[in-house]
Amino acid sequence: MHVHILGIGGTFMAGVARLAVELGHRVTGADANLYPPMSDQLDALGVQVCNGYDAAALDPAPDIVIVGNALSRGNPSVEYVLSNNLRYTSGPAWLYEEILRHRHVIAVAGTHGKTTVTSIVTWMLEHGGFEPGFLVGGVVENFGVSARLGKGSLFVVEADEYDTAFFDKRSKFVHYAPRTLIVNNLEFDHADIFPDLAAIKRQFHHLIRCLPREALIVRPTPDAVIDDLLAMGLWSRVTRFGAGRDADWSYGYASADHSIHITAADGSQCDGRTPLLGAHNAHNVAAAIAAVADVGLSPSRALAALAEFANVKRRLELRGRVADIAVYDDFAHHPTAIAATIAALRPGIAPPGRIIAVSEMRSNTMRMGVHKDSLAMAFAGAELTALLVPTDLPWDIASALAGLPGHALFTDSAALIAAVTAWAHAGDALLVMSNGGFDNVHSRLLAALEARP
Repeated sequence: MHVHILGIGGTFMAGVARLAVELGHRVTGADANLYPPMSDQLDALGVQVCNGYDAAALDPAPDIVIVGNALSRGNPSVEYVLSNNLRYTSGPAWLYEEILRHRHVIAVAGTHGKTTVTSIVTWMLEHGGFEPGFLVGGVVENFGVSARLGKGSLFVVEADEYDTAFFDKRSKFVHYAPRTLIVNNLEFDHADIFPDLAAIKRQFHHLIRCLPREALIVRPTPDAVIDDLLAMGLWSRVTRFGAGRDADWSYGYASADHSIHITAADGSQCDGRTPLLGAHNAHNVAAAIAAVADVGLSPSRALAALAEFANVKRRLELRGRVADIAVYDDFAHHPTAIAATIAALRPGIAPPGRIIAVSEMRSNTMRMGVHKDSLAMAFAGAELTALLVPTDLPWDIASALAGLPGHALFTDSAALIAAVTAWAHAGDALLVMSNGGFDNVHSRLLAALEARP
């Protein structure tokens, strides 16, 4: 079968492409903006990708067109599909029909940490001999890819709340029919499609109300928003994880040596170390351990797998070091994630070294100014902050950051790089945070540091 994917460069759709290739289909695609690591993955698969959405790529007609959620009416390929009655579907619907309905699905949902937790769960199961299939919104270093079919009965999927397609405005995860569901956290995000937090909770509850009675929901405690979510109606099993006494699965974390202590729901205990930095990642590990226990992997074996976990690209990924100046890359773009990422990096920065935060107002939510009142607090943990700001930002970011010391705003990435390069000295960590390509700032910073006298 010939499968053509519109929007193939996105992390989700590139993963769908890999799964389709593994199923034996001929896969082609189109996108307007390809960049690593997904462009590298598609090249390695030998997938032919059209640059742009010229409808000529759909003639002769493929057997099915999978339409990414970034595409809308008016797109030349979308209009051609509709005008010529080509068979089409969404990525999540194709994923369910072709793969998920035949498997025990472990879905990882939440505003933050989805990619990391999905990767941890997948590696724990792989290390434990389960050979799971998976689809993750990033390249898992232990596997070198973002998706695979796997050989066992388990399939782990990152369950995104963003909408499915222009013709299906439900969240992607409504299609996944999980038997194990992690709801890692829940905050307001995606302001371009959700008017408020209540609208997001409604989509999460659409997922919960379709779970069978024997399904398990793994949730953090305390968390008032998730309390409200489950109060809307609950028909499945629930287990709670957290650092407090009210958790079924409790954990402790020491940043000094990255040790983690787990007390299981049955009272048994185990200890280990995590290669992941920060208290937020201890939270992520605890969620993963509670989830894999439900499918037969003991907490001690799950914790042992962490010793060989190699993280995910763009999650506090060390991109290079020049003259004892480290450059990190992270996907953080929401104020909560930005603050947590800075806090996670802090213990590794020995005085007089500093954290220099480098970020951009890229996501729709940030560009709209939804979180402008919490923006200064998000970057407060860094000594210096450099922000790339679009010229058409519809709100006053200078006022929003008035209380943040040591920050500078730029409208051009070259000027930002020049300034940050001048600021940096030995012992500093340059923490680059963005949910996009960010004009390849990471590599350009390293090159600029190399070129300094």
